[in-house]
Amino acid sequence: MHDPTGGLPPRFLRTPEAARLLGLSGRTLEKHRVYGTGPRYRKIGGRVVYALADLQAWADRGLRTSTSDPGSGGVPPARRR
Repeated sequence: MHDPTGGLPPRFLRTPEAARLLGLSGRTLEKHRVYGTGPRYRKIGGRVVYALADLQAWADRGLRTSTSDPGSGGVPPARRR
């Protein structure tokens, strides 16, 4: 059978796969989406998908080198601001 992706890794992930990649529950990722605190997403044909690059960029906002590193922002909790 012919593989149309040519063996390339997935470029977009649905909510359950994106949540697993981030180590979150799918429900937590949904809450982030509702509150506007989560990674950027796209709606394609009524389905929510996340680009791998957007998930990585969002996770990198929480990057620190030590416990005293204030960082430049961060990843907020999944709740209203």
